Parts: sequence; structure tokens; C-alpha cells
Amino acid sequence: MPADDLTAERRRKIDELAALGVPAYNVDFVPSVTLDGARRVLADFEASAPAPADGEDAAEGPDVRVAGRVMQYRQQGRSCFAHIEAEDDRLQVWMRLDRVGEKQFAVVKLLDLGDIVGVRGKVMRTRRGEPTVVADEVTLLVKALQPPPEKYHGLQDQETRYRKRYLDLLASVEQRRHFAARTTVVRALRRTLDGRGFLETETPILQPIPGGGHARPFVTHWNALHTDVYLRIAIELHLKRLLVGGYRRVYEMGRVFRNEGLSPRHNPEFTMLEAYEAYTDYNGMRELTESLIVDAANALGPQHSDEEGGTVPCDDPLRRSFSGRELVLTPPFRAARMVDLVAQAFGFDPLDAWDELPDRARSLGVHLPPGAGPGTALTEMYEQRVENELWDPTFVLDYPAEVSPLARKRSDDGRFVERFELVVAGREVANAFSELNDPIDQRARFEDQARLRAAGDEQAFHLDEDFLEAIEVGMPPAGGLGIGVDRLVMLLTDAATIRDVLLFPTMRPRRRDGTHEEDSHLSPSRRAEES
Repeated sequence: MPADDLTAERRRKIDELAALGVPAYNVDFVPSVTLDGARRVLADFEASAPAPADGEDAAEGPDVRVAGRVMQYRQQGRSCFAHIEAEDDRLQVWMRLDRVGEKQFAVVKLLDLGDIVGVRGKVMRTRRGEPTVVADEVTLLVKALQPPPEKYHGLQDQETRYRKRYLDLLASVEQRRHFAARTTVVRALRRTLDGRGFLETETPILQPIPGGGHARPFVTHWNALHTDVYLRIAIELHLKRLLVGGYRRVYEMGRVFRNEGLSPRHNPEFTMLEAYEAYTDYNGMRELTESLIVDAANALGPQHSDEEGGTVPCDDPLRRSFSGRELVLTPPFRAARMVDLVAQAFGFDPLDAWDELPDRARSLGVHLPPGAGPGTALTEMYEQRVENELWDPTFVLDYPAEVSPLARKRSDDGRFVERFELVVAGREVANAFSELNDPIDQRARFEDQARLRAAGDEQAFHLDEDFLEAIEVGMPPAGGLGIGVDRLVMLLTDAATIRDVLLFPTMRPRRRDGTHEEDSHLSPSRRAEES
């Protein structure tokens, strides 16, 4: 039946309900137990009740009140069996004319898939062994005007799953459990940091100057003050101000916003965890990063194989599967300098060709932005040819100072800074520094970034005078860490795209003909990465 006809049929049933004096939308029902709670009530009753004799029906147990959405429904003469769902659970209810009476059974016959009902009755086990609530009273709570997705095949259209997540969740208990796994990871991250004495904080999302990352910001307007403000692209600079203020360990987990394109790994708004600790460095952040990821994996527990055996069945939660390959998260993670990884991949030592490195990279087919220096060339060589090949967790150490304006330079070679990125399955998961706390050096680097902005680089850092003034007061030596929470959840749940771990991902606008606006906003290196 066409969708419009189904909706019309359901509206007609609302009129029939009204004729019976039954509201289609009712709030006069409160469950006494969850669906799983009803099963536990039955189990407790059966543990104390005598077993029925052969051929006898099982005894009815205590009275319960349950509520849920009707996801299966079959009428058999004067009785009706239905399965209702709530959260990640389902339970059978049995509605009989001789128990609920003529008026309520008339309501039962008007039920459709997707309706929400409240049922009061006795718990029992059917002859087939299924826990069931035998209804003494049925209350229609919500009449659904549109049917839920077809239960057997689920919601097949991928785009509809993302655009109408409520249908995706209705169609699959597994999807509801999948997104609950994200909450488990977030709780584990918080638990680890809280246990180490970090203070969770909240810092501004609307900022006068976007700082702390290389990204194009979103701009909005503050009407009362007649000024533009920006949605934050990172949390970093405000947390460092807190170190100046006297806190030793601080963190925040929250949304950040970057005005860039969409891809399997990029969404314009995403969740970032940033943590800062005084009197440590990027080596301390390496140990913290390992602990956060290991604790999150352990909190999720072992990964189970799918129906096709596509994952790695293993009781060890640190041995997981991602994209059909085994992923070992057992610490200590491998560590390697960026310059050594590039030397191995390209067959020559970049340090020996430092001054000529931009020309050398271009001759080898590496795309570079205009005006790129040796540090940018080295970074692009790594990102375009090496990063995607790193599978098991690898700390990539010592980035060029040219691309790291907020990190402390190495004392033995000022071309590089004490910075690492953790790469897992070819994807950056974490980024950490020994933080730069020299206000003179920081000002000089901000001024270098300002020149890049003036030359047309929209992702270069803004010069933040308030932050400079803060560290002029004196910021203790510190280590800082950022973890992309969405990417971590992707790895731990074997999700192919960031849209599979965001309940409501950003989607391209649809044109009137149903096609989409094309995404032309990714940089060439990002497009190469996503291809």
C-alpha cells in the first residue's frame, strides 16, 4: 500500500478510536518495570513457585505494568499476540478478549505497527517457553501515523539511515546498542582522567578569535555588540589559560567546529577531548594516551564476530578487528620519528636534502601549497605517502616547527618540535605537544602565521593577543593532548565512516531534483587521503 494510503488508513483509525471515546495520544500510564525487569520478576516468581505438572499451563506470576512500541502484531480470533520494544529490549504481550473486555479489545484490533502501548497484566511463560505479559488492561499511548521500517530487512537505504536516524534506530536493536557503545567510551575516557586528578572544565564555544588549530572557522554575528564571533575550532588556548591560573591538570570533552568539507573521516562539528598537565611533556602525554585508549577498549569488552565471521573472535578486548584486519592495541605502542618514516618510504634522508626538500618533494609527485618550506614539505610527504600505511598504533614523533606553532622546539634541533600524533589504521587519533610556554617565541610564531594568513592561507593561526598576555604572566612547562573522540569510537566499534558513530551527522543539502550539492571544500591532500 502506498505511504499516503497507509497514513490515511491510520488517520481513519484515529476517528474510530474517537468514536469509542479513546484518545489516540495518552499520558495516563506509568510503567512499573522495564521489559527486562518484567522478565526478572518472572524469573524470581518461577524460582519460588512449584513447577507445573505435565500438560498444565504455567502459573501466572505477579502483576506488572510495561510500555513499548508495537513491532510485531498478529491477531488470532479473540486474542492477539504482539512484541513491544523499548530501549534495546523486547517482550511479548498477549491480549485476550476475555481478559481486557469488549471496549479494550476493540482498541487492540485497531493497533498498528509502530503504535506505543501500555500494558498491565500478569507475567507468565507460554508453552513455547517465551516470557509474556498477559494483559488485563491495554492503554493506547501513541497512534503512529507512519509505519516503522520493515523489521525483517531493516532500513536498507544508507542515506535515509543518516538523515532520519530515528528510523534507523527503530529498525535495529543492534544500532541502538552500537550508539550506546559510544557512551561507554566517553565514560571510560572521563573515568581515566578523573582518576588521575584532572579537573573537567567548560570553556567558550563562541570566541572573538578562533585559535588552537589549522582550520577555517564558522563565523556568526553577535547582534547586541554588532561584532562577528567564531565557533571554536579547538579547545586548547583556554585550557592553557587555566594552567596559567594555577590548575595543574585540566581537560574538556566537547564539540568543536571546522568549516570544511564532508568525508568518511570529517564532519564539520565533532567531539574533541583535550587535556593539559603542568610539569610534564609529550612523553608523559604518550603514557596518558595509551592508558586512555586501553581503558576505553577494556570498557567496551571483547569484540564479537559477525554472522559472516568478519571480525576477529577473541576474548582479549585489546585485539580487535577494523575493516577486516586485526588491530592490536596492546601497549607499549610503537614510536618512530616522522623524518625516519619518510626516509624509509622515499629512499633518502630528508635532513640531508633539507633546503631543497620542497623541490625534491614536488619532483616526486607530492602536492605542496604555495610558499611551502622544508617543514611543510616533510609533513606533506609523510601525510600523502606514509600515514595511510601505518596500521597498528604508532606514535609519530617530532613534527617540523613550521607546521606546529604551539609546540616547544627540540633543544637539539630547532627545526623540529616535541610533538607526536598517534596513528592507528592509517588515521590520526591523537595529537600531543610539549607545550610552548615562551611568550617571545610564541609571538614570533604567531606573527609568522599572520603573514601566511595575509598571503591567503585561511587555515593559518590568528594572532591572539589575550593568550600572549596570559603566557607572559607565566605558564608552567606542560604537556597537552587532543583525541578525536569520534575517530576513536570508529576504531573501537569497527565503523567505516564517521557518520556511523554520530547520531545526527551533517548531510549535504538536497537539491529539488533529489541530488546533492557537491563537496569542493576539501584540500587536495584531504581529497587524496579520502580517495
